[in-house]
Amino acid sequence: MTSRRNTHRVAPGPEDRRVHDASIVPIDLGCMSEQTPPWLTPDEQRAWRSLIRLHQKLGATMSRDLQTHCKLSGADFQILVALTDTPDNRLRFQDLAKTIDWEQSRLSHQVARMIKRGLVAREECADDGRAAFVRITPAGSEAIQAAAPHHVSTVRRLVIDALDPDDLATLARISNLILDQLDSAQA
Repeated sequence: MTSRRNTHRVAPGPEDRRVHDASIVPIDLGCMSEQTPPWLTPDEQRAWRSLIRLHQKLGATMSRDLQTHCKLSGADFQILVALTDTPDNRLRFQDLAKTIDWEQSRLSHQVARMIKRGLVAREECADDGRAAFVRITPAGSEAIQAAAPHHVSTVRRLVIDALDPDDLATLARISNLILDQLDSAQA
């Protein structure tokens, strides 16, 4: 069994300290607990940074590709997919926010942009005057139907084709383990 010693600590940066009367005083950052967590081992740090880089690069590449070839932003696509996954192609604002894991304000701004472009419409909720639905429009349906084949081709080219069946099963297993961990942390 390998030892998990804290030998790879990163020195505090300038944002972590303040100079006052020629002495260095730690600043309370609010997020730091009194107990220092175990630092990542070199292997853990490599895995973590690879995951972060994959997330950033894949997200940016997919968004750029959708914008270039389909004239949809990644945010447009995410909302349109969520709406088409429902039987009546609509969701209450708060349910849509929860489905795509967005803050309400971010969703409101994005939906307003999509309404201007005719991709979605806002509908009042007859049961609750304070609530509203977001519904995909015929133009939004056409846009997602046109984008989907290209999107699938890109996903296949960038991810699926790079993995053999065992790698793909491992990717799904690891992704689900982390998603379960995130869900339990939010509960």
